[in-house]
Amino acid sequence: MTIQIRHDWTTEDIQALLELPLMDLLWQAQTVHRTANPGYQVQLASLLSVKTGGCQEDCSYCSQSIHNSSDISTFEAQMQVEPVLAKARAAKEAGAKRFCMGWAWREIRDGAPFELMLEMVRGVRSTGMEACVTAGMLTDQQAELLAKAGLTAYNHNLDTSPEYYSEVVSTRTYEDRLETLQRVRRAGVALCCGGIIGMGETLRDRASMLQVLANMNPHPENVPVNGLVAVGGTPLEKQKPFKSLELVRMVATARILMPYSRVRLSAGRKQLSREAQILCLQAGANSIFYGGVLLTTDNPAIDADRQLLADAGVQVN
Repeated sequence: MTIQIRHDWTTEDIQALLELPLMDLLWQAQTVHRTANPGYQVQLASLLSVKTGGCQEDCSYCSQSIHNSSDISTFEAQMQVEPVLAKARAAKEAGAKRFCMGWAWREIRDGAPFELMLEMVRGVRSTGMEACVTAGMLTDQQAELLAKAGLTAYNHNLDTSPEYYSEVVSTRTYEDRLETLQRVRRAGVALCCGGIIGMGETLRDRASMLQVLANMNPHPENVPVNGLVAVGGTPLEKQKPFKSLELVRMVATARILMPYSRVRLSAGRKQLSREAQILCLQAGANSIFYGGVLLTTDNPAIDADRQLLADAGVQVN
């Protein structure tokens, strides 16, 4: 099979993929996946919340927003360098290849907090692990300094479609998100950019979000696929849970659209059965977040994930 890289997908094209009979969609996705990413290798990534709560954004899914009333919406001081690096070393010991660090900020703050971030990036890279940061918007200069520190990837999700975005967030525009991604690209840092399903969006919204991702040139190197974790105290706390096969379909379609991107099973995985997770791996997911906590939400235990990957017959890379 010859892999064709496209950047001209229409929303209609992508919705048609999402609506395929599941067996046909899985066949297409697995054919692409086996060709582009032979060997069924899965990267393990660990995620740590370095600064938790107190975020000025009003993302309706997020427990860390000051606009929401969850138990963890209040500010917690930023962790210091050595405890973060100790977590990184422990993650590496447990098998993780990438260490991701999150700051609950609207944008990166210059001065001492940013200097600590740079030191953490350098420290993580010195362990031999990949380093990823998610900290909101950033300037060109900040992106360049992060690149010089050795940052592997910067995470900044689209969340949803351009059309539905204002229903989820009002304190930042879709264009703000795209400009942040462009700054990261200009600095030569890889993109980690995906979205969330289960927030009340339509199937067309999901197709539209995937279209934005798939028509980036080049494609994002990392595409996290998240399912909503409905947290108490947020506007979406009573949102109807997404169905497992909806997440499988998103993974499969992302794999077809972006053959060489690392498609990462992210938030919401705890809500999936083992069998649904294996279907996601079969459909093209080749990375998972690894460790008991994702920023502020639960994630499967390390031992459970090791057993899952062994039972699925996939290799860790």
